[in-house]
Amino acid sequence: MLTVAFLALLCASASASELQANSSSFSGEYGGHGGRRFSHSGNQLDGPITAIRVRVNSYYIIGLQVCYGKVWSDYVGGKLGKLKEISLYPGESVVQVSGKYKNYLRKLVFVTDKSRVLTFGKDRGKSFKAVPLHPNTVLRFISGRSGRSIINAIGFHWGVYPSKHENC
Repeated sequence: MLTVAFLALLCASASASELQANSSSFSGEYGGHGGRRFSHSGNQLDGPITAIRVRVNSYYIIGLQVCYGKVWSDYVGGKLGKLKEISLYPGESVVQVSGKYKNYLRKLVFVTDKSRVLTFGKDRGKSFKAVPLHPNTVLRFISGRSGRSIINAIGFHWGVYPSKHENC
């Protein structure tokens, strides 16, 4: 009997993992080739994206920080420029990201499932549009490359909305 219960639990766990794997996708990387790699993959375990901080100057996206659940990711990028923070509404998710880049990231536009458009940066450079490959999936975490003074490139990881949800 214990063996049957263990096998049922194992199958349920495998099915959940398979569902996550079949609904995950990646968009990017958009930007230049410099900088050190960063990833918020571990942060997604803290919950969904609940707020976004972006530092900009007249030309570029300088820095980035994302709140997952109630926990802020490490800040990446530079310290100069104006910092802008936007909180998502409870249950709101990012379903599309577009922007501009050349050798560095210049603009980010986050679109939510509540039809809000959150814009950071200047409208210069080559355009990109990132969307999930699978229906009913949302932005789960961000990765990319940054230097000490700028965001060089960015990528977007999509997946199912997590059940855990608390705001920053």
